[in-house]
Amino acid sequence: MSDKKAVSTKNAPAAIGPYSQAVRVGDFLYSSGQVALDPATGALVEGGIEAQTTRVLENLKAVLEAAEIGLENVVKTTVFLKDMGDFAAMNAIYAKYFAPDGVVAPARSTVEVARLPKDALVEIEVIAKLKWRGLPEIGKL
Repeated sequence: MSDKKAVSTKNAPAAIGPYSQAVRVGDFLYSSGQVALDPATGALVEGGIEAQTTRVLENLKAVLEAAEIGLENVVKTTVFLKDMGDFAAMNAIYAKYFAPDGVVAPARSTVEVARLPKDALVEIEVIAKLKWRGLPEIGKL
């Protein structure tokens, strides 16, 4: 696939396996799941679901910025929770990033999973549209 390009940034945790932080294909960006790793230390942040959700979303924001887009370009998210009992707390932080007043929130799926990498409490992946009608096309990655 000739138009498949990796997107990466030092402002989000480096991939720790054979995968990219995100991949651009055509007009879409597909991110790998992000957990709450501090990009500077590689350590899982402490502080519970609120702190971990915030770190995850900041990591995703950094990956999107590396593709010269923002959270407003996200059209679909998948949220993986270690405990569905954390849904309300995660959702409150998520809403601040993806659904501020006047913004159309992305479509979303949320599932509870048995275990996440590094025993994280939350992992989120996104699909984003790179170009919107009326906005300039992003430059070379």
